[in-house]
Amino acid sequence: MPLFRLTQISDTHLARRLPRLTDNFHRISEYIDVKRPDLVINSGDLAFDGPSNPGDLEFAAALHQALPVACRFLPGNHDIGDNPTQVGPPLIHPITDAKLAAYRTIVGEGRWQFEAAGWCFIGLNSLIMNSGLADEAEQFDWLASQLSATGGKPLALFLHKPLFMNAPDDPERAETSFRYVPMPARSRLIEMLRAVDIRLVASGHVHQRRDFTYSGIRQIWAPSAAFIISDARQQAIGLKEVGLVEYRFAPDSFEVRHVRAPGQLDIDLDELMAEAAQS
Repeated sequence: MPLFRLTQISDTHLARRLPRLTDNFHRISEYIDVKRPDLVINSGDLAFDGPSNPGDLEFAAALHQALPVACRFLPGNHDIGDNPTQVGPPLIHPITDAKLAAYRTIVGEGRWQFEAAGWCFIGLNSLIMNSGLADEAEQFDWLASQLSATGGKPLALFLHKPLFMNAPDDPERAETSFRYVPMPARSRLIEMLRAVDIRLVASGHVHQRRDFTYSGIRQIWAPSAAFIISDARQQAIGLKEVGLVEYRFAPDSFEVRHVRAPGQLDIDLDELMAEAAQS
């Protein structure tokens, strides 16, 4: 029976000036070298501050290229800037065509599709949703064509931001709107997905490990591979720890395993920033 082994990492936040985060990435790389999955997916925020420091994204891309197995990528807000929401504050780094172009030059395209073990896998750029950029409309058109070609295969969707906190109609709140795919793009995406046999939505971004099922669809939030965020900064929704997620896909079924690489450390963001300021 065909079996497809996939490892999801997320929010690696790599920068040459932050060696402790590089150390956590090396622990991940060593673990991947031992386990040798068929594919690694980084679901976004490869870099610590790509929009302000393109060198961060170049550094992150080079480290990922050294991984011992093939890797696919999705952009995060720390790679290409953030998308606007209906109620959120003004963005410090809004997504732009120029940032998208820089990401494509350094990392590659921000979406993909492939099939394995009887499954269809789709990765979407969640940061262009609700942006009004031409790439947003193009991606929705591309997605429609991909969904029409699934041929009844179960679908696993990967993107940087979770679709929602608990349910598709969760109201957008100013203090948390940046965490999830924004309205009205969220509603449009969910409506499109109703036409296919979607079984899994896998994301990152929140730096908390979470695993729940809504309306028969498993929602997996991968933790950051780099650092945790204190409760003083961020509401606790799931488990705050660094780590990764392992998947085993077989025709018509899949398994999820929540793990952390040996030697990974739960680095606190506030402590990291204080150390960086002193160096």
